[in-house]
Amino acid sequence: MEPAGAEEAGTDGAALADGASTDDAGRDDAALADGAGTDGAGTDGAGTDGAAGTEGAAQVSEAEAELAAQREERARIERRKAEKDGPIDSGAKLSGTAADLLAAVRAVESGEKSGTAFYDRPAPRRPAPQPAAPQRTQRQPEAVPAPRAAAPETVAAVREVLTAGGAPEGLAPKVAALLGEGAAEALREDPWQLLAVPGVQPDHADGFARALIGPDAGPGDARRTDGLVAWLLERAALQGHTAMELSALRAALAERAVPEPEEAVQHAVAEGVVLVFQEEEPEEEAVEGEEAPEPVQDAGPPAPVLLGLDRYALAEESLADGLARLARTVTPADWDGPELARACGTHGLVLHTGGEAARAEPVALVRTARERGLRAAVAVHGENGRRRLGPDAAAVTVAGLLSGTAGPDRDEDGALALDLLAVLDAPQLDVETAAMLVEALPDGCRLLLSGDPGVLGPAGAGRVFGDVLAAKVCPQLASRTPDPGPLGELVSGIGAGELTQVDAPGKELVIVPVRDAGEAVHRTVQLVADSVPRAIGVPAEQTQVITVGHGGSAGTRALNAALKQRLNPGPGRFGGFDPGDRVAHSPAPGRTRTGTVVSADAEGLHLDCEGEKVLVPKDRVEPEVRHGWALTAHQAAGMRWPAVVAVLPGDAAQGLSRAWVYTAFGRAERHLSVVHGVDQALPRAVAEGLAPPRTTRLRPLLESLLAAPDEE
Repeated sequence: MEPAGAEEAGTDGAALADGASTDDAGRDDAALADGAGTDGAGTDGAGTDGAAGTEGAAQVSEAEAELAAQREERARIERRKAEKDGPIDSGAKLSGTAADLLAAVRAVESGEKSGTAFYDRPAPRRPAPQPAAPQRTQRQPEAVPAPRAAAPETVAAVREVLTAGGAPEGLAPKVAALLGEGAAEALREDPWQLLAVPGVQPDHADGFARALIGPDAGPGDARRTDGLVAWLLERAALQGHTAMELSALRAALAERAVPEPEEAVQHAVAEGVVLVFQEEEPEEEAVEGEEAPEPVQDAGPPAPVLLGLDRYALAEESLADGLARLARTVTPADWDGPELARACGTHGLVLHTGGEAARAEPVALVRTARERGLRAAVAVHGENGRRRLGPDAAAVTVAGLLSGTAGPDRDEDGALALDLLAVLDAPQLDVETAAMLVEALPDGCRLLLSGDPGVLGPAGAGRVFGDVLAAKVCPQLASRTPDPGPLGELVSGIGAGELTQVDAPGKELVIVPVRDAGEAVHRTVQLVADSVPRAIGVPAEQTQVITVGHGGSAGTRALNAALKQRLNPGPGRFGGFDPGDRVAHSPAPGRTRTGTVVSADAEGLHLDCEGEKVLVPKDRVEPEVRHGWALTAHQAAGMRWPAVVAVLPGDAAQGLSRAWVYTAFGRAERHLSVVHGVDQALPRAVAEGLAPPRTTRLRPLLESLLAAPDEE
């Protein structure tokens, strides 16, 4: 894109400086209430930001290595406990072993027990360590482990099978890594195992199967239907679901030409591909001396039957057990001070809601706890959130806490030496991350989950914060500290479903109407490169562009290309990147961090991410690193910048929701420019556009484990 002309740049600048209500680029703040336009491209669902979408799916294989390593750590902890406490009876409840999950499948299949029968209350576990401060050892930051490479002979054998089936040879390393040493033979016996490779679609796997096994590769082949069931559930997880309703799974199978969807589901359950769950309403027990209660005539429809993959079933069961354990094992203490301190003193699990300004309350609580001699820590979603708290908070990231590169040491059972953990940005916790975090806390530790429930949910599967809120199993405290200024007023109104006109005397808010996607890109570049730095005083490197999706004529790809050409032109000699490029690094789904390219060498790409030096190995640059002048709202959740340009081009209207607008607009600290091309779709999305609900099981699990807290 050519640099904006002086006249056009001056128009935007005048709009920022004067707030004039011009026909072209200076419409004042009333434009938000009247509706303007966006030209987005694609939706920003749970999977489009590093956890889903076609491109997001390509990253899953890289993330699986980290998740696998973390699951191995949890399995090691379970083995230690099993050695101490005796063997775990298979089928007694879901635990950290695949054998227990398989026993659960068999029992549900045979009708012996329902899917919920395996969720017994956990037995008390290890006691909390004493409050003495541990001797801290110096540790070097650890990189995310790379996927384990398969043996060359295994890759060669897989390549031969792929070639015979007409599939790309480049898939061989991924298939070999996924299926292991016998990958080639496994693929010959079941060609639809190719669906396990991220990015492979059912049509691709069907064609591969027909080329390998001929006419026997029919639409009702049990191998095909089992593969489709797993593929559909994995795709649902990319959209944030931890399970699917039976009716929805049947319908999805029918759309894929499965002749008998009911039989296909039954076969998948019998083979242990999926687990079956049906939450049951508790029966009302008769009181001694009274007649048994009569059955309710209009009890309503039965609870839906859910199906899920074992990894998410394990995570939700483990998380529910862990939260219940923390709630039960705390020793109540009389903590004086604000209401939040008193609640945390009495309860092991507390929820705290509020906006950006409310983050100071958990930080103050942790500071007071440390002064009392308690081992307390603050964990945030990413480096951006840690920077915003400042060095005095001594905050760590959730990823750093789990990997051991930050925070306290662990004991021999893998428990963190903590008496209180306050997790900020808690709505960004997916179920697997939350389960690992809670598992790492000792008995008696207090857990405070804090965050803004109005923001978009995590990029990974689950809705942990929302489920715990809905379960009402612990104290919930809402902050009375509102976010200040016109932007705080605007975002608060959006959270309530109203797009209100606000006074912005300091040009905190400017609306830039556009007619099409091309103009949206042009105006965005103009704002970042010229208008905002000149009129607001925020340099381009501190201004973040947020749009609805990666694709399309005004998605992140198009905007990043235009912004690079204007702000840091170059040949992209380091895998498409040049020193000085803004980038978004996603080492795992839901873990996007922004940074700048410093250099590159034989080892890989060197980045500066919020002051942290990061080395991305050469072979992981392509799947993990994007240009980062423009992000999607899911990538931006949990982060903030001095200035934000929210781009809403016309074709983005279908991707808008109240949570999207709330998240995108709420990322701005000092200034927000809205490149507006969606007309009335914006106020309509704020008033009516609720994000699709996620299908999860955490809420009923918590409700079955914990009674509602006493009214205070």
